[in-house]
Amino acid sequence: MRVVLLGPPGVGKGTQGRRLAGERGWLLISTGEILRDAAARRTQLGLEAQRQMDRGLLVSDDLMIDLVRERTSEADASWGFVLDGFPRTVPQAEALDGMLAKRSQKLDAVLYLKLNEDELVRRLSGRRECPVCKRAYNIYTSPSRDGVHCNDHPDVELIRRLDDEPETVKRRIKVYQEQTAPLVDYYRRGRMLHEVDGAGRPEAVYDALRAALNGAEH
Repeated sequence: MRVVLLGPPGVGKGTQGRRLAGERGWLLISTGEILRDAAARRTQLGLEAQRQMDRGLLVSDDLMIDLVRERTSEADASWGFVLDGFPRTVPQAEALDGMLAKRSQKLDAVLYLKLNEDELVRRLSGRRECPVCKRAYNIYTSPSRDGVHCNDHPDVELIRRLDDEPETVKRRIKVYQEQTAPLVDYYRRGRMLHEVDGAGRPEAVYDALRAALNGAEH
């Protein structure tokens, strides 16, 4: 089964995607994973992506599409996959449809996690990271044991990344609304969209996500 996870930054796509893929035996493919994997293997596409990132540029649509095409064609994706972070735009979605059609495949479901902007800002600005091991926490939803230091490095204070500052978070959400939100209409028109409330405890959100997916399978 081939699934796309949609939703704004901070809604919990990564957490829910990992659990869903692990439970079903599917491959979780995130844009970050694709880029890191291609760069580590020093493929032609990976080296070009690294050059663009080293210059401070966003990886281009064409290159991202080629990376996704390459990754989804590998053997470990044949049983099924969950895409997190791709597509980000309608042209990327159209390209994904096209590449799957050439393999006589299609998307089976698009799961859209929704959450209001105030809660997104609260969640993202609550994220903290250990500067040593990069383990992630959230002071609201998943704090460390004392709320200040890393569980694995008790002498190290957690930090907030610059891109999680409240004003930066609001800009990220604005970019999402401008570039990625039109995908909701695109997939709704294709009758593939299943909306899931991203509020509440992760367990409850996952149960709703799984129920939506079960509905898509029947």
